[in-house]
Amino acid sequence: MTKYGASSGSGLGESYQIRYLAREIRALKNVYPGLTCHITSGDTEQVTEKLDKGLLDFAVLCDTPDTGKYNCLPFPEADIWGLIAPAGDPLAQKARICVDDLIGLPLFTSEQSWNNEIRRWCGARFAELHLDASFRLAYNASVFVREGLGYQLTFDRLVDTSPRSGLVFRPLYPALETRLYLIWNKYQTFTPMAERFLAHIRQAFAR
Repeated sequence: MTKYGASSGSGLGESYQIRYLAREIRALKNVYPGLTCHITSGDTEQVTEKLDKGLLDFAVLCDTPDTGKYNCLPFPEADIWGLIAPAGDPLAQKARICVDDLIGLPLFTSEQSWNNEIRRWCGARFAELHLDASFRLAYNASVFVREGLGYQLTFDRLVDTSPRSGLVFRPLYPALETRLYLIWNKYQTFTPMAERFLAHIRQAFAR
């Protein structure tokens, strides 16, 4: 068994980039059908605490890791931040969303993202924004948006914004990106399976 943790960025540790992990786990399972994985989620503090205690082999962070404590491997792509709004909303007519557009709106995102990425993006205007509710799961927040309760700040490609969904995604401007990192403890002794997994990931990210 190999154990993984994911920290909350837009919620869960949710990211389109997680597909890189899924692909390599699938490749390993094709060779080792008995391979099982235990995947947990939480904010950065919760996930790194489990990593430090040896309860996880790897973690995926939406924060820049402490390279004094951890080895890390950045994911090949970055996640793009934007706003999820109802398709009929005036903001849906905009090509991109700036801070001025968000003033006075009820906003949804994770607490970690609100206090990190969104705060950095807004700069001195941060105090003018209102976090109406915090969510760890992007899907749950999108349900609130669909019901007209507010607007969601999240990564692209996490929420269904197809024509039938009734929702749209509009990127933030200036552009806001978050890069994910696969991390593990320095001087960690891995099981043979965890070693193989890391080798697969290194090759995949190099491509």
